[in-house]
Amino acid sequence: MSLSILDYAIIAFFFVLTLSIGIIVSKRSGRDTSEYFLSGRTMPWWLLGFSMVATTFSTDTPNLVTDLVRQNSVAGNWVWWAFLLTGLLT
Repeated sequence: MSLSILDYAIIAFFFVLTLSIGIIVSKRSGRDTSEYFLSGRTMPWWLLGFSMVATTFSTDTPNLVTDLVRQNSVAGNWVWWAFLLTGLLT
């Protein structure tokens, strides 16, 4: 199975877009610690929400869920699902 030119173009576009965003944001974030850690407190609520959701898809989350189910059987999923409620409250 080989990739087509369109596949390579999409991959290249993704890398260029990601690198561009990183360069633009790095210039802004270097001003002071408030910009670096809190984005100057100007980040919209929906972007913060996406950031929180994206964090749950990190590499350690599947390991956590697997371990919860291994230790507590399927009932261990309640611990994981409770994160939804507590995350919304915070």
